[in-house]
Amino acid sequence: MITHAVVRPGVKPANRCAGCGSAFMTSSFRIERDSMGELQVPAAALWGAQTQRAVQNFPISGLTMPHAFIAALGLVKQAAARANTRLKLLDADVARAIDAAAAEVAAGRHDSQFPIDVFQTGSGTSTNMNANEVIASLASRSLGRAVHANDHVNMGQSSNDVIPTTIHVSATLSVRRELMPALEQLRDVLRAKERQVGAVVKTGRTHLMDAMPVTVGQELSGWRTQIENGLERLAAVEPRLLALAQGGTAVGTGINAHPDFGARFCEELAALTDVPFTPSCNYFEALSSQDTAVELSGQLKVIAVSLTKIANDLRWMNSGPLAGLGEIALPALQPGSSIMPGKVNPVIPEAATMVAAQVIGNDTTLTIAGQSGNFQLNVMLPLIAYNLLQSIRLLANVSRALADRAIAGFKVNEARLAQALDRNPILVTALNPVIGYEKGAAIAKQAYAEGRPIREVAEKMTGLSREELAKLLDPAELTRGGIKGGTSGGG
Repeated sequence: MITHAVVRPGVKPANRCAGCGSAFMTSSFRIERDSMGELQVPAAALWGAQTQRAVQNFPISGLTMPHAFIAALGLVKQAAARANTRLKLLDADVARAIDAAAAEVAAGRHDSQFPIDVFQTGSGTSTNMNANEVIASLASRSLGRAVHANDHVNMGQSSNDVIPTTIHVSATLSVRRELMPALEQLRDVLRAKERQVGAVVKTGRTHLMDAMPVTVGQELSGWRTQIENGLERLAAVEPRLLALAQGGTAVGTGINAHPDFGARFCEELAALTDVPFTPSCNYFEALSSQDTAVELSGQLKVIAVSLTKIANDLRWMNSGPLAGLGEIALPALQPGSSIMPGKVNPVIPEAATMVAAQVIGNDTTLTIAGQSGNFQLNVMLPLIAYNLLQSIRLLANVSRALADRAIAGFKVNEARLAQALDRNPILVTALNPVIGYEKGAAIAKQAYAEGRPIREVAEKMTGLSREELAKLLDPAELTRGGIKGGTSGGG
């Protein structure tokens, strides 16, 4: 296979890449050649023939591989060049040129040179060759002589280990650098809000119906713990994410790679990223399955479910402000209606629930894609990469929005909470140890029917003094649990 660096109009033949002598230039395209023959490539493109064939073969969605994936692919090519240099397989000057070019790709300077659709060959070979061709083109320019996309940039590698490796690397870096910091921010905002409004007592709800009282702090502590558990789940996946397929090459045997390449590669990648990547303990598993990506997606789905719970609680608590619960007022961020003046909607929680729906859908796609490991290779790798990275990015972005634009600034309507709490007949539950369940049920039913505060009805029906009832039915005391008015339980 012959690949070429970019040849621009007016460039003298002497400055063309070796193997490019037959290239015919016009103002808008050049002719490139690969093992299947010649074809036109845009004159300004850094890519070569194989990339161009993929562009033509897959005009499917208009979706291209995300920046995080392309950046990680640049890091993979950097680490490979350094490893091959250490193993004395690649000339130092060629390796330096590849290293510098790959670093530019990793920095996002050439994202526009990766035009291939996500829905392409299932191994991601087209995207791997896209990177090889772009890096070879840049390296050839800087070196002043030909750098070959396959022989040099792809040395010791196959698309079949490069793309699974890049999935793990891109997911690891995105989780570490984007999602976990965003979830930590959300956790910290929730903790701060707990301290701010934690002592306020409100009516608890089960089945959306009035239940025993809780504090706002207790309610928020449940949300915070969901986020903390999400962080722990992400950390639990990481050891398997750090294990890389690189070194397995075509089918897992390591054909055409130095026996020490995988280990040297991981050392170089660890130096580039400050992340302790290691070679997979079994390359056959690493190439043929995407179980770790499916596992990570499952944990992302759990986080999406957690965010749905939090967002919907916020929506219910904010509902009204007159005809709903009206327990809190979320920050007013934008007009809520094109026809109803003054209407303000809970836009951030709504965005969070839509993100969650997308992530849950992505997980279903990833589950199906993960099943597509046939013999020695999974053949839905680009789809896995795209959906996994989209889920990570969406969850990170919406977690920050939920923290900063909803939770940090909501105000508690203490008067509304106190009013509802005072008339909550379910408080009679605390009298069960004193008067029994049946008597309590009768008191609650009468309080509901007459719309009277529970203390008034209980005083009339039990003979307990007003002072005793005030103590037994103190909402703040009831949030501390235990048995009230009995012989044990405290509080």
